[in-house]
Amino acid sequence: MENNSDKSEELIEDDGGDLDIDSNQVFGIGNNDVETESLFGIEGDDMENDNELVLDIETNEHENGNEQILEFERNDLENGNHDQENVPEHNSIPPIVGMEFESYEDAYKYYNCYAKELGFGIRVKSSWTKRNSKEKRGAVLCCNCEGFKTLKEASTRRKETRTGCMAMIRLRLIESNRWRVDEVKLEHNHLFDPERAQNSKSHKRAESVKRKSEPIAEVEVRTIKLYRTPTMDTVCYGSSNERDFDNEFGKAKRLNLNKGDTKIIQDYFCRVQLINPNFFYIMDFSDDGFLKNVFWIDSRARASYNYFGDVIALDTTCLKNKYNVPLVVFVGSNHHGQTIPLGFALLADESQQTYTWLLRTWLTCMAGRPPQTIITDQSTTLQTVITEIFPRAHHRLFLPLVIESILENFGNLELFQTVLSNIIYNSIKVDEFELAWEDMIDRFAVRDNDMLRKLFDDRERWVPVYLKDTFLAGMLTFQPVESTESTVPFFHGYVHQETSLKEFFEMHDLVIQNKIQKEAFDDRESTQSTPKLKTICRYESQLAKIYTKELFSRFQFEVEMMSNCFSVAQVNTNGSIVTYMITEQESGAEGNTVRNMEVMYDKIGVEVRCICSCFNFKGYLCRHALLVLNHNGIEEIPGQYVLSRWRKDFKRVYVPDLGSDSVDTGNLVQWFVQLHKRALQVVEEGMTSQEHYMAAWQSFKESLNKVRLVADKNGQSGQS
Repeated sequence: MENNSDKSEELIEDDGGDLDIDSNQVFGIGNNDVETESLFGIEGDDMENDNELVLDIETNEHENGNEQILEFERNDLENGNHDQENVPEHNSIPPIVGMEFESYEDAYKYYNCYAKELGFGIRVKSSWTKRNSKEKRGAVLCCNCEGFKTLKEASTRRKETRTGCMAMIRLRLIESNRWRVDEVKLEHNHLFDPERAQNSKSHKRAESVKRKSEPIAEVEVRTIKLYRTPTMDTVCYGSSNERDFDNEFGKAKRLNLNKGDTKIIQDYFCRVQLINPNFFYIMDFSDDGFLKNVFWIDSRARASYNYFGDVIALDTTCLKNKYNVPLVVFVGSNHHGQTIPLGFALLADESQQTYTWLLRTWLTCMAGRPPQTIITDQSTTLQTVITEIFPRAHHRLFLPLVIESILENFGNLELFQTVLSNIIYNSIKVDEFELAWEDMIDRFAVRDNDMLRKLFDDRERWVPVYLKDTFLAGMLTFQPVESTESTVPFFHGYVHQETSLKEFFEMHDLVIQNKIQKEAFDDRESTQSTPKLKTICRYESQLAKIYTKELFSRFQFEVEMMSNCFSVAQVNTNGSIVTYMITEQESGAEGNTVRNMEVMYDKIGVEVRCICSCFNFKGYLCRHALLVLNHNGIEEIPGQYVLSRWRKDFKRVYVPDLGSDSVDTGNLVQWFVQLHKRALQVVEEGMTSQEHYMAAWQSFKESLNKVRLVADKNGQSGQS
């Protein structure tokens, strides 16, 4: 076998084959039962009129039995016009393992036509012949962007076009003297360039051969016979019932894309990557080439996770409600309590396999560091996957979604809603909740309701009284009147049931930019203004200097409400642990009520814990805990209760993964990657303040001068 590309090309040229075939990236792949355009993201009329590929499917009788043949007919019309009625809008089908061709030339021409229609080029990577003859036995046709320049080639001034692309097909001559496709890799790692593809060697040669042999007749028809084999039936066609196969394995396992959607996705990713080199995306394909799932995340989100990755939520609103855009968003909460994106995905379905792929991909992007808590909808599939991938994380359910699901079944019972709300939100202890729940299901005769039974069995994931040991950072609300950003979908008001993928990506950056601008505005408000104090409490003045404006406002409310607590009674002592009972007056729709709240205080560790669990739920101490600290003469809130995630002096620093410092001195690609990462680190550090910006700008100017001095010295030494 010839492994050297140049030698391989010479061997094929001797046989009259075309070598150089340019390839463009394919992110969406489909087989013959799906519109090519919707999967490849190309326009059906991109090809010239004098070079159209026609797909004709017919059944022919052969000596070996009945085999269906797919005939590719190339119609070259002198006047450039012909009747389009019998020509499909999308003519190309992707290569599939098991395809068989009459000859090597047919296989080569097929792949060349396929490449040209998509807008990429190919070449022969390797080929092999019989030892004692020149009979060709096999070949690998690859994308023109396969591999990288050698050290010798890198010194030339020719533009680098290779990207290490892995797209290829492997061909083998079989006993029937046909050429079979044994291996296929469809995914490219670069953009398609139809203009460049037209100028590739393989396509130029094909056009040259066509012009030389062009007959005077009005139409020339050349047929490439592609045999439909049992292997292909198994892979993509469905030998017994194509419709059943498509329903069971096709539509359920691939994104439901419209015409041009794949190109929209691809164009968006490429555009963002030019602006944000640390932008990451991955596209998941099925074995038969269908685009199933997509995930993307930018450097800002990855940096945010380093600071705000303790609690995340998975927003599946669009996917679960069958929106046109099957979107899933990873959501966190920043130092202002605002929701921030931590990753996006488009998913084919809600299967265990799909969710496993998503969470593993996301975890890999986050350097394998799982969150402390993850909040999701009530999907049992998600529950299974989270248990497997995040075994130590707390999995909790969106309480508003649980309430909503209950009210969908019992919304006509107004009294039931009132009782349910009171049980969920006002139960302070576990036994209180369980007794009240039992009373409710008997009172309304709903003991046999399956949904309520399942929810009760899963109560430790959604009922507040069971979540007191779970840190939630304000991502869940536990009062019926409370509302935060985390209680509504991330793209609420922007993405609707009928929003198209094109419309989504057009507004995607706008939504993100609005959130970034809101955060920047609140940063300035927090650092440049001083909050107005409302009490003489030392705790208030302490956190006024530290917390952001929004979080301080939330904490300040607790300080104000300390005045509603009129009794602090010590009810138990166990070593250094003292238990207090705080009596509090609350105002409500039914007038004033009195509640007793139990608070435990550790004198040695200066630790305090209230039964309301405000610190775990919201991230700051409640009025009851503050009262106990004050009662014990503690002048400042202990450090463990002043969370850095709420600080106003927070600065998000994007530190790229610089990897190893070892670089192949002969590899220009590695030079670029390492230099780019270092420069990007300076850029991102320089964005944190005006002083940082000026320092970064000055360092760039000095560095450029130093590099130019090296070039000048080398030039002078070369002349001497």
